Amino acid sequence: MHYECLQGMNRFVKEFLDTKQKLNILEVGSFNASKPEKDNIFRRYFRDNPNWKFTGIDIIDGPNVDIVAKDPYNYEFYDNEFDVVISGNCIEHVADSHKMVKEIARITNNLVCIIVPAVREYHGTKLWKDYWRVYPEAMEFLLKDIAGLEILKCKTIGNGIDTIGVGKKI
Repeated sequence: MHYECLQGMNRFVKEFLDTKQKLNILEVGSFNASKPEKDNIFRRYFRDNPNWKFTGIDIIDGPNVDIVAKDPYNYEFYDNEFDVVISGNCIEHVADSHKMVKEIARITNNLVCIIVPAVREYHGTKLWKDYWRVYPEAMEFLLKDIAGLEILKCKTIGNGIDTIGVGKKI
C-alpha cells in the first residue's frame, strides 16, 4: 500500500469517525503485501481504539487477513453487519468492481470508504491482476448509482494519484 492511500484513510478516520462510538469495522482487501516491518496497513489507524472492532477480509490468506473469503463478490456476513466498511488499493484488482461495491454496500449499515488509484503504474502480480483506475466521476457512479449510497466525499487525493470515495447508507 502506498503513502497517499494510507494518508487518505487517516484523514477519513479523523473526519468521519467518532473515537468514542463503538464501531464494527471491516476492511475488504486487507492482505498486506508490504514487508511486515513497514506497517503499511490500515489496521494501524483502528487497532488502538478499544471501542472499535476491526476485521480484515481478503480472498488470499496472509498478513493482516482475519477471514478468507470464498468469493470476492459474496461475503458470508449478514446485511448491515458492519458500521464501517473500508477498502484501499483493492478494487483495481477486482474484475467486476460493480459487484464488489454492491456487496460492500449490502454489509454496511452506515459508512463506506474506498480508496483506489486514479493514476498509478501497473501493479499486477502472480497473485492478482490490475484492472482499473478510478477518477472521482467513476467513484461517484460506483457509490451512488451502483451501490445506492449517499455521497459524502468524492475527490482525488495525493496530488491526483488516488481517488477517495466516502458513502453513507441511505
